[in-house]
Amino acid sequence: MSVGPTRAVKPGRRGPLARRIPSVSLHHGIRRVDDYAWLRASNWQAVMRDPALLDPAIRAHLEEENAHTAAVMADTDALQERLFTEMKGRIKEDDATVPAPDGRFAYYTRYVTGGQHPLFCRVPRAGGEEQVLIDGNALAKPHSYFRIAGVAHSPDHSLIAYAVDTKGSEFYAVNVIEAATGKLIDQRITDNNGSLEWAGDGKSLLYIFVDDEHRPRKLFSHQVGGEGADVLIHEQNDPGFFLGISATQDRRYLLLSVHDHETAEISLIDAADPAAPPRLIAAREKEHDYSVDHHEGRLIILTNSGGAEDYRIVEAPAGAPGRENWCEIEPHRPGRLILDVVAYKDFLVRLEREDGLPRIVVRRFADGEEHAIAFDEEAYSLGLSAGYEYDTKTLRFTYSSMTTPAQVFDYDMEARSRVLRKTQEVPSGHDPSLYVTRRVMAPAKDGETVPVSLLYRKETKLDGSAPLLLYGYGAYGMSIPAGFSTNALSLVDRGFVYGIAHVRGGKDKGYRWYKGGKREKKVNTFTDFIAAAEYLAAQGFTARGRIVAHGGSAGGMLMGAVANMAPDLFLGIVAEVPFVDVLTTMLDASLPLTPPEWPEWGNPIESEADYRTIAAYSPYDNVRAVAHPHILALAGLTDPRVTYWEPAKWMAKLRELDAGESLLLFRTNMEAGHAGASGRFERLKEVALAYAFALKIAGLAH
Repeated sequence: MSVGPTRAVKPGRRGPLARRIPSVSLHHGIRRVDDYAWLRASNWQAVMRDPALLDPAIRAHLEEENAHTAAVMADTDALQERLFTEMKGRIKEDDATVPAPDGRFAYYTRYVTGGQHPLFCRVPRAGGEEQVLIDGNALAKPHSYFRIAGVAHSPDHSLIAYAVDTKGSEFYAVNVIEAATGKLIDQRITDNNGSLEWAGDGKSLLYIFVDDEHRPRKLFSHQVGGEGADVLIHEQNDPGFFLGISATQDRRYLLLSVHDHETAEISLIDAADPAAPPRLIAAREKEHDYSVDHHEGRLIILTNSGGAEDYRIVEAPAGAPGRENWCEIEPHRPGRLILDVVAYKDFLVRLEREDGLPRIVVRRFADGEEHAIAFDEEAYSLGLSAGYEYDTKTLRFTYSSMTTPAQVFDYDMEARSRVLRKTQEVPSGHDPSLYVTRRVMAPAKDGETVPVSLLYRKETKLDGSAPLLLYGYGAYGMSIPAGFSTNALSLVDRGFVYGIAHVRGGKDKGYRWYKGGKREKKVNTFTDFIAAAEYLAAQGFTARGRIVAHGGSAGGMLMGAVANMAPDLFLGIVAEVPFVDVLTTMLDASLPLTPPEWPEWGNPIESEADYRTIAAYSPYDNVRAVAHPHILALAGLTDPRVTYWEPAKWMAKLRELDAGESLLLFRTNMEAGHAGASGRFERLKEVALAYAFALKIAGLAH
């Protein structure tokens, strides 16, 4: 039965008021009333596949919210257009990646002027004409939403597989084409998650199947061009774990991974014989995380076993990979977090972070000699690009800072020399000397210090008069790099200070930094962000009430929490696809990500302690009758990760209880999911809206 608003409400400044229909639940003897549960579509699985099936009353409410946001932000339409034009002007429209060699070809992506989607191309390594393998713009034409994932060429370079999502719901369909002709030869795979790997024969394509709850449930082997049923390699029946497929650098093995955010179990699949039973490396053990590469008959394993909180590296025979045969080759060193390991034929490369900054370390297998690649700026981002090849002395990496556009280097691991292959071009111009990047440490309430990366123009007065946009995430161990953002310049050039608070819940200061911001310690994420904001105000970078907080997804939870905990500290909040109805979601085991998320947040179904912990901070459950900051919340209708109804309910409750006169705005992209609008320029329109909101409330919308 459809339900919805009881009356038409003129939007005005306050916005539409949703109807209150109490829904009562009882857990652990605790009674909870949810007045806006009706905004969750009962047929949400069907809506993910076909948005037209959304309950008309819910659609009407979302469209009313969208109309209200458009009306309130109408006075910034010209500003949004200028912001969009600026940000688009900083993108090289015909940009291309540096070709990555693999055998007789080198593969890359490029864009055409005016094009929204990439072209996937290759050139003969010895020289010759470009071949466009996939034209994303042509494929996207019939669709309002379009995204390509999982592009993979077969080992003999004759076939190209790629996955396509045309709803934003991340249910991908897989196409296989002949590389030489572009002829479509197979499109029988559906309900894929974008993960594809070729076996050694160049005909068997392994893929992950997702079920109606959008859970990666099965690994299949598909015979391209065949007519028989796909072969089931593995079925994962525990909804609390994800299923993944990848390959070792030498492609000798495919890696079947069963994992959540803190536990891993990996099995080897012989790339030459994918039908053979997978060989388990180490059985699943709670909070034992590991990853695997292969080198000349031995596995290289990055693991946190043996109390190695920040990870160590061991090796084991590929034929006998059990933990009893693990031999340490790089010990654990507290405070030095090893992030990634890649095994080339002659060199072992690791990416690590210490004191909040990354570095690359190269070790020669022959004699164990190693050296580091590091940089001198206060804050920067460094990334590895493993490439396709195993027998190579060339390592590709990317460097950027908040003032330095991204640079791609090819590094000769033997000669220890580097060649700059590409510098990110900013067509409208960028002078790094006009900007300052800083890294400061904000004292937290418990004696810890929170790293904060800052960017501002040299002439910006640090006397408390500048507005500041502070970004935060703080979940799943994900660290936010202090990299170059062309979009942020649109705020910085208008007088904003731009900051990133590296709060607990990420791994910016090691694995302990992650553990210190999850489950029963989750509140540290929120208090760290508040401490960072207060410190920046005290140091004159901004002032209380001049700070716009920004976060998305799990970072949107952070936004909702700080809006509740310190509403007078923040001028505004920008919450993109915000995970704000935490308790309801963690109580609903039917949702795609709920069971795998229990290790991160706790399981309130089975544990009263977890229930009470989550209830104490869940943003939706803790909205109070106070004057809130200005808030802009953004959602995607077909988002399978953070469902649209979370911010919809949150905004309804904010409107019900708000005691101030702030703007409370909510916009749902009715044709997109978690990643927002598809296409590199359409996404900029959403950024322009968020930045126009920040400038509007800061009094700079001119």
